[in-house]
Amino acid sequence: MTKLRVGVVGLGGIAQKAWLPVLGAATDWTLQGAWSPTREKAQRICDTWRIPYANSLLDLARDCDAVFVHTSTSTHYQVVSELLNAGVHVCVDKPLAENVQDAERLIDLAASKKLQLMVGFNRRFAPLYQQLKAQSGTLASLRMDKHRTDSIGPNDLRFTLLDDYLHVVDTALWLTNGNAQLKSGTLLTSEQGEMVYAEHHFSVDHLQVTTSMHRRAGSQRESVQAVTDGALYDITDMREWREEKGNGVVMQPVPGWQSTLEQRGFVGCARHFITCVQNQTVPETSGEQAILAQRIVERLWRDAMSE
Repeated sequence: MTKLRVGVVGLGGIAQKAWLPVLGAATDWTLQGAWSPTREKAQRICDTWRIPYANSLLDLARDCDAVFVHTSTSTHYQVVSELLNAGVHVCVDKPLAENVQDAERLIDLAASKKLQLMVGFNRRFAPLYQQLKAQSGTLASLRMDKHRTDSIGPNDLRFTLLDDYLHVVDTALWLTNGNAQLKSGTLLTSEQGEMVYAEHHFSVDHLQVTTSMHRRAGSQRESVQAVTDGALYDITDMREWREEKGNGVVMQPVPGWQSTLEQRGFVGCARHFITCVQNQTVPETSGEQAILAQRIVERLWRDAMSE
């Protein structure tokens, strides 16, 4: 079988830290090339990773079967639509587009072209989160917190909701099978309109779900706590597992062979997309799935603006 030809668009921090190390360790695919609008900087990065630099986005598309997009959110619609129109499968960083309307257009375009369109929600592929989802049984409550040490501003509320809080909402709803409905919440902002604190409450039947983020909590801690019928689970920073059942407490050690990028789901996310393209199957975080959390976050922002 011919190996899948993979490309990368956008070579900023997230691409260099998280995606290139995964894609560069090519086994079932070839890393065919990369493109970024700032050629001088991009060329240096391509040389470091021994990746050919494409002269244009369309040149890259002609040489690739699938492309990972890591450009700024404001460019997602233009970049992804060009790639889809060129007949290329796309995995793009969240959010799918800067607004829901453009995201819906991209979903429709991918469907009309019969191409896979996936949003890179890496936390859905974190092994401990997948383990929790698989064995949590009958959930009574789930709480997810993702805090920042000191990250108020400089961006406005909408940017931070889409750039960071979206991860929390998407992961919490995915862990609870995506059916929970927003019931109430709090959004605190600075005088400059920057996000300080968010907490929201969702429910479905008897299940209660809480999402929370403080931008100046003095900690970078991410945690998920799940209470089920007969067990309580705590996961910290996607690497520490604590489980209580009756009088017993189980601390699950981190596998010594497991890299941070695997723990945080980047390896699983990339491999899932590539497998879906190879097998022509729908990705778990397809556009249709990924837009659900974005619609909720857009609603949170609109409600905050109307107060």
